[in-house]
Amino acid sequence: MKDTDRNGSPDQLEARIADARRRQQGKEAKPRVSDGLSGNFMGAAFRIGVELVAALVVSVGFGWLLDRWFGTRPWLMVAFFFLGSAAGMMNVYRVANGMGLAAGFKKPGGAGSDEA
Repeated sequence: MKDTDRNGSPDQLEARIADARRRQQGKEAKPRVSDGLSGNFMGAAFRIGVELVAALVVSVGFGWLLDRWFGTRPWLMVAFFFLGSAAGMMNVYRVANGMGLAAGFKKPGGAGSDEA
């Protein structure tokens, strides 16, 4: 900045402040270009991960508890690991195809639809 800029009149200072505010408001007023799909993909990816991990954790935990109760360590935990893996993969398949959106969800015009 030059010394002449610093020693300007108060009117010039007010004009510069008003100009800076207009420019700042112009930047904020511009809409951000986004189609919103990246958030949807991130949400779906997070849900798929949670579905898979939750199925494994619940099934292995259940197998571990049954092993402790029956004294068959580690056979039931191994068996329930594979069952949990299958359940997790089935949940991932349902999420990827859109079948897990709501209870009783049917796609319009699909097989088994009552609409003509």
